[in-house]
Amino acid sequence: MKLQPFKIVLLVCLAVFFTSCDAVKRVGENEHLLVNNTILVNNKKVNTERINNLLYQAPNRKLLGIPLRLHIYNTARPNIDSIVNEKINRNPKRKKRLENFLSKKQLDNYLQAKIDFNSWLKKTGEAPVIVNEVKTKKSINQLKAYYFNNGWFNVKASAKTDTLGNKKARVDYTVTTGKAYFVDSLTTSIDSPILDSLYKTQAHKSLLKKEQYKTVTFDNELERITEHFKNSGVYHFSQEYIYFEMDSIENNQKVKVDLQIKNRQVRKQDSAYRIPFKIYNVKDVNIFTTSTYENRNKTITDTVSYNGYNLFSIGKMRFKPKALTDAVFITPNSIFKDISKTRSYRHLSNLKTFKYPDIEYIENPDTTLTANIYLSPLKKFKFGFSAEVSQSDIQTVGFALNPSILMRNVFRGAETLELSAIGSIGASKDASNDGDPFFDINEIGANLRLTIPRLFFPFNTEKIIPKHMFPSTIISLAMSSQTNIGLDKQTVTGAFNYKWIPNKTVTNRLDVFNAQYVRNLNTGNYFNVYETSYDNLNSIAQDLNYNTDNTDLSIPDQTNLFINDVLSGNTSLASTSDDYQTISAISERKDRLTENNLIFSSNYYYTQDRRENLFDETFSIFRFKLELAGNIFSAASSAFGLQKNDNDQYEFFNVAFSQYVKTEFDYIRHWDLGKKNVLAARGFVGIAIPYGNSTNIPFSKSFFAGGTNDNRAWTAYSLGPGRSGSNNEFNEANLKLAFSFENRFNVFGDVNAALFIDVGNIWNVLDDVEDDKSTFTSLSSLKDIAIGSGFGIRYDFGFAVARLDLGFKTYNPALETNRWFSNYNFGKAVYNIGINYPF
Repeated sequence: MKLQPFKIVLLVCLAVFFTSCDAVKRVGENEHLLVNNTILVNNKKVNTERINNLLYQAPNRKLLGIPLRLHIYNTARPNIDSIVNEKINRNPKRKKRLENFLSKKQLDNYLQAKIDFNSWLKKTGEAPVIVNEVKTKKSINQLKAYYFNNGWFNVKASAKTDTLGNKKARVDYTVTTGKAYFVDSLTTSIDSPILDSLYKTQAHKSLLKKEQYKTVTFDNELERITEHFKNSGVYHFSQEYIYFEMDSIENNQKVKVDLQIKNRQVRKQDSAYRIPFKIYNVKDVNIFTTSTYENRNKTITDTVSYNGYNLFSIGKMRFKPKALTDAVFITPNSIFKDISKTRSYRHLSNLKTFKYPDIEYIENPDTTLTANIYLSPLKKFKFGFSAEVSQSDIQTVGFALNPSILMRNVFRGAETLELSAIGSIGASKDASNDGDPFFDINEIGANLRLTIPRLFFPFNTEKIIPKHMFPSTIISLAMSSQTNIGLDKQTVTGAFNYKWIPNKTVTNRLDVFNAQYVRNLNTGNYFNVYETSYDNLNSIAQDLNYNTDNTDLSIPDQTNLFINDVLSGNTSLASTSDDYQTISAISERKDRLTENNLIFSSNYYYTQDRRENLFDETFSIFRFKLELAGNIFSAASSAFGLQKNDNDQYEFFNVAFSQYVKTEFDYIRHWDLGKKNVLAARGFVGIAIPYGNSTNIPFSKSFFAGGTNDNRAWTAYSLGPGRSGSNNEFNEANLKLAFSFENRFNVFGDVNAALFIDVGNIWNVLDDVEDDKSTFTSLSSLKDIAIGSGFGIRYDFGFAVARLDLGFKTYNPALETNRWFSNYNFGKAVYNIGINYPF
């Protein structure tokens, strides 16, 4: 392999740079650079991430064995301000010449730029880690605490620093754990009779078992007990009343645990005394609906009582009482539950009608509580407006306007109504007529969305889906129309769905119906949009000398005429020839993509997201979707005895409706390996099966492969189906398998990198496609799975991640031979630019 001169020079320069860098350049006299930590536990070397993270000092991070960030830091100059000023002031005449040449302001900016660049080197780099005896002692204590808290009560730890010369050193930690202690028995000493009774009702749920002692288990048990009491009416209880008295038996490493819960401590003036805990009930719940700062001194003028709740307003009550009481989980004349306050906060905030609410409890003399809920309404109307200028493959310039309005409390039930619109115009790059206006592309559309904070249903659904699952109903309607964009579609969509969240990890959504109508107005433009199909068709026509002057087929007249002549047997092509089959496939695809679509479906979505927060990197996400389309229309057609069209299909509004079943399984798993090193994996399986009134799946409901969030060695829509290697602009099918594995790691600062492998493909199955190369016939079709691999560079802005991934075709099923690593080079790589991680 030949290297270009530039590459040779670059490699030599890099080699000279790194070998000439002195890692201890910024290490002072009598100091040592930490180059390695070793941890020996019971004479065995331990190098796990969890144990290493206990140490207060770690060596400078390395990339490919080189402490790159340390070298970057060492290139920065200390005391750069004084150095720059001293150098420029050393020769007043030179300074004066520079000021005359650049001007004083430009010279100051130049000097400041040198200082800023030096600061950037320090910030991007990493200061040398100097061995610090104080931090070493802290590390020893941290190691001892870790093993003690996991049951090794007789643990001993020490450290030894070995100097290695050239101002470098290593630290060796030695840990001797001794034998582990186990929980042997649990007894209780609970002063308050009420607490003792409550504890016994949940004693079987205790986390303390006869197993190795772990402090975290006791912490979790403390939280469990506290939560149980606080949600059982014990208003004044807190964790500080719980103690664990432990007696360890040295000879057999057993721990006897006595759970002690003291009486409530009451302070009165300068004295303190203890009394038994009591159960509190919530007597009254008061909801103040206009608690704004402006209303703080105004008198309440409207009072409403509803189901035991008291609602107050300054001015006429703007809300239906039921809409507010449904969002409040604190119930009048019921036992106090601390979780009811948390749920009320969340549900009231989800209404998007009030600012964050304020809830307080007031203790009454008769061992009851009054709950006061203060609500500050948001403005009824919220207006939005955005504008956009764009450029794309089909237009030279485009302008778009997006006005919107949000209306709160539309029907006095805390409903929100959102109305948005889009209007855009653009100038196409290939206007067909010089007389056409400059702005010959336009799109208009409107979207209406009504959110109801409960299940909109004729019957009470509280027993099936209680309000603590935060049920909601969304009704939406959208319309759009395009001119000179593709086939000039007119689209109308409508949906009615329910959503509920049974717990913090699971979300359910049910689309009772989801209707979509798509009408293509300019089907004659098909071959201008799908140019690859036209090129293949035109090439065959020229081979047959279809036009006597051998000119290209005109669109759409001659293209349609040529297809009809071939399929009608009016040309020399035999029905068994490859060219005939190609034209037949082009015709079928054209008919499918230009036909109008009517889809009336019901969908169910299930999502389980185990992420604790945005920074959690050890979690899993599971998504499931089931979609049934066309069954209602099919049943109605049969019931009313409708006639089928020439293709043996029922029609509604002169459009054959789609009928199919579609399901998807999507699973994502992340493992945090420590030090910003994450292993991520994803698996996706999807299939859509047409039946009844359909022999294929609508294009909008089919699957595609490739792209920045799929198999990154292929561009979007370019992979598959199967091993066909189709050259269509948009390859799609009704079966998809996709699996991805990615190792993400930090390079330095906010710059991260990744190595990845993407596996998958799409196939046709159980539809009207008969091409063996495109269909999934048996498990042997798995040999047509495509494999891509590559690497990526990412920059984390905090609010988003900018991503560049390079994908290489590792196994290409479309090739007849040499499927492995063919054209595996940068010239054939696919560059993917994306925002945030692919999964």
